[in-house]
Amino acid sequence: MTDSDLDIVYTRLCKTMTQLGEANASLFLARFAMLAIDKIDDAAVALNLIDDASEGMTESERQ
Repeated sequence: MTDSDLDIVYTRLCKTMTQLGEANASLFLARFAMLAIDKIDDAAVALNLIDDASEGMTESERQ
């Protein structure tokens, strides 16, 4: 995926969350994560991505 592709995907993700509203953002992200995990199809990779995504976040930001 190119930087341009990443920008397009990230922009769509953000716009979709905005359209769904703050109340639905967490559920949307959870559903998106489950679909992505299914496509990744590798538990070790998925677990590493979870760890990477939470790296540097404080306890309150992780909840």
